[in-house]
Amino acid sequence: MATALGAGIGYQRERAGKAAGLRTHILVSAGAALFTLVSIYGFGGAVVDISRVASGVVIGIGFIGAGVILRGTREKEVAGLTTAATIWMTAAIGLAAGAGMYLVSVIATAVAVGILLLPKVRG
Repeated sequence: MATALGAGIGYQRERAGKAAGLRTHILVSAGAALFTLVSIYGFGGAVVDISRVASGVVIGIGFIGAGVILRGTREKEVAGLTTAATIWMTAAIGLAAGAGMYLVSVIATAVAVGILLLPKVRG
């Protein structure tokens, strides 16, 4: 589920010609789901705080997103904010899918793709 949903967002970014496209978004979503599954089932019945995994994913994705933004910065123009946000959103979708929250993850993907398809408003 996480792979398919990450592909949905990644496909849109790929079509828009962004550096972080299909493969990046699939890997982020699938990786977040895998971390979630390992935190839930991978410790043989030991009592584990699974919220730590979500926190770790958010922090790790923040570093990736910052790299996307910094890479896109030129003089007074900042680029890459939307791509960083889509990577962050894709990680959240992967966490939700990994936790079995399928309806939430599908709705979040639909909302994200819908937002990405809106025309840019320049002021």
